Amino acid sequence: MNRLVAGLLFFVFLPVLLCIALIVKLDSSGPFVFSQKRVGRHGQLYQMYKFRTMVTGMPDLPSDQVGETDSRITNVGRILRRLSLDELPQLWNVMKGEMNFIGPRPALYNQYDLNEMRSQLGIDVLKPGITGWAQVNGRDSISLERKVALDQYYLENHTWRLDVRILWMTVFKSAIGDGLYRS
Repeated sequence: MNRLVAGLLFFVFLPVLLCIALIVKLDSSGPFVFSQKRVGRHGQLYQMYKFRTMVTGMPDLPSDQVGETDSRITNVGRILRRLSLDELPQLWNVMKGEMNFIGPRPALYNQYDLNEMRSQLGIDVLKPGITGWAQVNGRDSISLERKVALDQYYLENHTWRLDVRILWMTVFKSAIGDGLYRS
């Protein structure tokens, strides 16, 4: 179901995706999409796609370590991040079966502490998601321990009703930029 819906959304949002790609390309040099090594289900690594929001050549850092005023973030990148539009290329990851719409946000390969905590609690059995329970309950403004506790809650209480609630909360919180770059 995730793959089918992602394919339909990719087709529907294709004009928006192309427009964002053009704007990113015009705003700064480099590719409009970048890929980053992330940890998926059962600790498997995969390439996750996003619209580029930073100047090229930056190290892989979790977003909670990159502030909104960081000079490495492009002008267009600030807007894309605030509205979570930089995440739209992940529809491709969902179509490939590497991600779901809902699940724990995939950690960077070098977030060893987060990956270890998730593994110990069995959270790594879940496919990562474009959005998740931790994202709608704090995003980057919460500690790793709190994020993992929210991921564990999702693992233990996962239902279609909770998924629908997360989707609605994601739309609302993305529209107001809630939880991003707040500490």
